[in-house]
Amino acid sequence: METAEIRRRWLSFFGERGHTVVPSAPLVHEDPNLLFVNAGMVPFKPYFLGQETPPFSRATSVQKCVRTLDIEEVGKTTRHGTFFQMNGNFSFGDYFKEGAIELAWELITRSQRDGGLGFDEKDLYASVYHEDDEAISLWKKVAGLSDDRIVRLGRKDNYWNMGVAGPGGPCSEILLDRGPQFGADRDWEAGDRYLEFWNLVFMQYELENVRSKEDFDIAGELPKRNIDTGMGLERVAYLLQGVDNIYETDEVFPVIAAAEDLTGRRYGADRDDDVRFRVVADHVRSSLMLIGDGVTPGNEGRGYVLRRLLRRAVRSMRLLGVDAPTLEHLLPVSKERMKASYPELERDFHRISQVAYGEEDAFRRTLAAGTTILDTAVASAKSSGRSTLGGAEAFALHDTYGFPIDLTLEMAAEQGVQVDETGFRALMAEQRDRAKADARAKKSGHGDTSVYRRVSDTLGREVEFTGYDQVVTDSRVRGLIRGGEVVERFGPGDEVELVLDRTPLYAESGGQLADHGRIRLSGGAVLEVTDVQRPIAGLVVHRATVLEGEGAVGEDAEAEVDVARRRSISRAHTATHMVHQALRDELGDTATQAGSENSPGRLRFDFRSQQAVPAGALGEIESRINGVLLDDLPVTADIMGIDDARKLGAMALFGEKYGERVRVVSIGDWSRELCIGTHTPRVGQIGVVKLLGESSIGSGVRRVEALVGVDAYTHLAREAAIVSQLTEVVGGRRDELPDRIAGILGRLRDAEKEIAAVKQAQVLGAAAGLVSSAREIAGVRFVSHDAGDGVSADELRALVLDVRTRLGNERPTLVSMASVSGGRPVVIVATNEQARQTGLQAGALVKVAAQALGGGGGGKPDLAQGGGTDPTQVSRALGVVEDQLRARGA
Repeated sequence: METAEIRRRWLSFFGERGHTVVPSAPLVHEDPNLLFVNAGMVPFKPYFLGQETPPFSRATSVQKCVRTLDIEEVGKTTRHGTFFQMNGNFSFGDYFKEGAIELAWELITRSQRDGGLGFDEKDLYASVYHEDDEAISLWKKVAGLSDDRIVRLGRKDNYWNMGVAGPGGPCSEILLDRGPQFGADRDWEAGDRYLEFWNLVFMQYELENVRSKEDFDIAGELPKRNIDTGMGLERVAYLLQGVDNIYETDEVFPVIAAAEDLTGRRYGADRDDDVRFRVVADHVRSSLMLIGDGVTPGNEGRGYVLRRLLRRAVRSMRLLGVDAPTLEHLLPVSKERMKASYPELERDFHRISQVAYGEEDAFRRTLAAGTTILDTAVASAKSSGRSTLGGAEAFALHDTYGFPIDLTLEMAAEQGVQVDETGFRALMAEQRDRAKADARAKKSGHGDTSVYRRVSDTLGREVEFTGYDQVVTDSRVRGLIRGGEVVERFGPGDEVELVLDRTPLYAESGGQLADHGRIRLSGGAVLEVTDVQRPIAGLVVHRATVLEGEGAVGEDAEAEVDVARRRSISRAHTATHMVHQALRDELGDTATQAGSENSPGRLRFDFRSQQAVPAGALGEIESRINGVLLDDLPVTADIMGIDDARKLGAMALFGEKYGERVRVVSIGDWSRELCIGTHTPRVGQIGVVKLLGESSIGSGVRRVEALVGVDAYTHLAREAAIVSQLTEVVGGRRDELPDRIAGILGRLRDAEKEIAAVKQAQVLGAAAGLVSSAREIAGVRFVSHDAGDGVSADELRALVLDVRTRLGNERPTLVSMASVSGGRPVVIVATNEQARQTGLQAGALVKVAAQALGGGGGGKPDLAQGGGTDPTQVSRALGVVEDQLRARGA
């Protein structure tokens, strides 16, 4: 039975029995404690915790899940996987133990012909919490299980809680006896004989003082008892499909089969290869599903997990012998298997594939550069008698070249060298701490937020923001912080953080920089505000310098905004909304915001895209924005319900959490976004927007920068002056300038090509003499040549291939050459077909040669290249290849 059919039967079975069929939630969840949804009950957590009232009394779902704790174990065992699907049925104060057991037993034992899963009753067992006599009697009553088929287990195995105070209760698992070939009789914990595939959680108690999974106190009965069950879809699939593990099921194995075709190797033939095949299959599917739910590769959080999965898949294919791009062959296979359950994958596959293929291309470049550097570092360690690569070296590979530590560990181990992982982790922690300290210094002035909590508690409510309508507001001083301590007074020259109960000054958020301004106290003190932040929710802190006078908590105050700065920032913020809308109009709805900064006269807008914006398209976007400026559309802000905002088409930021009431900023009927920032009343007040260009800032994320208003006019005037100067230098009219410069550059390129052609001809001119110098060693025609200094790798490769071609394919031929270019040695080895049939592999030979140069290399059996750091060892490197050849004939 195919996995999609098991899924369909599950939803149909419970749907027909009064359960609301709830679609799978996205893998990215609003819970800040979770990177991804990792269990089927996660979307229902607010109902179990009593935070929300469930809209149904019973529900069912097949939930997408990702768990990342055991990424390194994927492929090494047949149980560890990152993406999986969890079938669940849930009761919220409706049926309880008896109903859950009846439903489970009916579905799994009903014949497949009648819509069930068709498990044989004689092979099924149940485990229960050892004190749950009610569940034991129900298994006997409902399923007819005898005592010897009911297993009593303790809290570790059969009691569920969330890890914090709240609901919990005993659980009961359904196990399948797979037979004596999988383990000993009645051995419940060892081996794979008794396999649990469905867990029924009986949520009936309120727990408190939860110290661990097994150590907690039961406060009493819940007012409403609930049911939470989970059946692993992949696990049931491999049981029903007669295979041994999740990797061999119908949704996963086709990727392994495609990898077999690409590599020429066979799954099941080699243990190490099997691990790599399984890593590829698991990670390709997980990446497909994560990108489908909006995750893009990055260096932190969810993005880092996705990047790691994709790169491990690519790396595993390289270890299986394929150096060429492979995701373009594997990802579509996974999509074809998964689209039956998730049709949106077909619809969004263009976007998904572009993200994945772009990351593979980026990683291939990283791998090429990082491998050479790593090989050099390993060779250096070995030559100095060390068996460990230093933590600083591993950190440099990660920090400077983007080489992941897990690959450094794997590749160093392949060369028999360990890595000082402890030293690496320490340096990473130091870097992370510095980054956090910098962020805290900017946002709060110091790392201890408890001081803000104390001020907030005395305030008793959120600070009111009046800046949408006012630039001057009467207020009162409610809190003072100086040097990280709460104080009651301040004096001239003090640097303080001041809290008012009302303020017109905007605190930095949503990409908009903070207002500047002044605060005047009733006692005569004047403070200059240089920053405004929200260090904790509901609290606005004004960072200020006391220009004159003294003041104290409780004084009346007048807060005033620097209007010129506010207007300049507001123009930039409104222009940012316009850039966002114009990009979507030009590139499509996938060009969604990934970040922004609105500063005086300037904006920065980051958006998701796998490809650069063509220069012509950027011009169209700029033209469209300035055309709308001429229309002088009004900019309005309305507070409404989140559902109404969505109906109006208001854009929201991916990953942001919004309340039930939101602020919608509209530019006429042309653009609508959820936004809390300040804006110009009409777009005509912006004046002009000048896009400076766009660039990549990471895989799948690009950046547009622009000038706004007076800053844009100044920039255009400066550009006009530069054009005038260039026109004087090259002559002619302004409109002829591009053609004249293009002509000059074209002539320069032609001259460079002629010089390169002459140099190439000189190098290739040596080919005839090298052919005549071929020697016979161990039955192989062999040419070895030191091309000297100044011959590039490309030129050397052309010479090697020319000599190999001239020697023909009638007899085994091996060509080995080296040169030095830019102070770095390079070695290239080529074999013909006859030589390869005798076992001569260019890739293997070049690795040995490159080691002599203090580096590394690799390539295909017919042509391979290596390099190093020691140009004085070129003769030795060539000699090593000759020694390898002679050793064959010994």
